[in-house]
Amino acid sequence: MNRRHLLQLGALSSFLPKSTLAKTPKGNELPIVVSTWKHGIDANIAAWNILVKKGTALDAVEAGARISEADPTVMSVGYGGFPDREGHVTLDACIMDHQQNCGSVAFLQHIKHPVSVARKVMEQTPHVMLVGEGALQFAKAQGFKTENLLTEKAKKAWQEWLKQAKYQPVINIENHDTIGILALDSSGNLSGACTTSGAAFKMHGRVGDSPLIGAGLYVDNEIGAATATGMGELMIKTVGCHSVVEFMRQGATAQQACQEAVERIAKKLPNFKKFQVGFLALSKQGDVGAYCIQPGFNYAVKSTKQDKLQDGASML
Repeated sequence: MNRRHLLQLGALSSFLPKSTLAKTPKGNELPIVVSTWKHGIDANIAAWNILVKKGTALDAVEAGARISEADPTVMSVGYGGFPDREGHVTLDACIMDHQQNCGSVAFLQHIKHPVSVARKVMEQTPHVMLVGEGALQFAKAQGFKTENLLTEKAKKAWQEWLKQAKYQPVINIENHDTIGILALDSSGNLSGACTTSGAAFKMHGRVGDSPLIGAGLYVDNEIGAATATGMGELMIKTVGCHSVVEFMRQGATAQQACQEAVERIAKKLPNFKKFQVGFLALSKQGDVGAYCIQPGFNYAVKSTKQDKLQDGASML
C-alpha cells in the first residue's frame, strides 16, 4: 500500500459510518491478546486466564505486564532491570483503556509493579502522569511496598559497564525487553499497557517512550491499539503508536500501519539504522500486525485459534 492509496482511503473513511470503519469480530473470534518479545508468552498466559473468563481487557493487560515486571530474567523490565549509569533502577509504565482513560508513571524507583501504579494514577487521580519522587509518594500512599530492585546479576553487569562507561545501544539486546501488551476482550473492547526499566545504563533521569501515551502506547476503541519496543527516542520524535492507529483509521491493516510507521521513522531520522524500533498493533477486528527496523523482533499471540511466537517483518 503506497501513500497515495492511504490518502485515498483516508478521504473515503471520512464519509463512512463508524460501524463500517470498525466492525467488531464475531464472538467466537474473541478474545485475543498480543505481547512483544518471547517473554510475552508468559504475559499472554496471565492475560488469557482473565480474558477466557470474560474479564476485561484492562485487567488482562495489567496482569500480563506484571508477569514481566516480576521476572528478574527480563532485564529491561521491573525487578532485575538494568540500572542507569549511576546504579539506580528507574521504571516507566503506562496503561490505557477503551474509554480513553490512561495513567502513567515515569522515573519511578523502588516499586516492582509500575504498571499497577499507573492504573492507580488513571483511576484515583485527575492526572495522567506522575513522575519521580511524586510518583513514589503516591505509590506508597496507595499501599505499594518499596523494595530493592537491583539484583546481583544486574549489579554485576553495571559494574562491568563502568570499566569503560561507554553508552552504545546494542540492537535487540540492550533495549529489547520492554513489554507492550494489547488485548481485545469478549465484549469487543481494547486496552493496552507498556512497562520498562528503560535503556541500560542510561543517564539518570532519562525517560523513554514507554510511559508516554501516543509514543509507546495508544488505544482507540473504534479503530485499534498499538505499542512499541526499541529505542524510545525514535518513537517519541514521531509519536509512533498514535501514528500506527491513525494509519489503521485511514484504512490500513494492522501490518500495513506498523510498516508505514517504521518507514516514517526511516524517512525523518537519518540515523535510524543504528537502532531497533518495533511496532505491534491489534485492530478492532482482531487483526494483528508487527514491523520493525532490524530483524530479530518477535511477538506472542494468544487467542481461541492460535498460541504462538512469531517474527515481525523488518525493513533491513
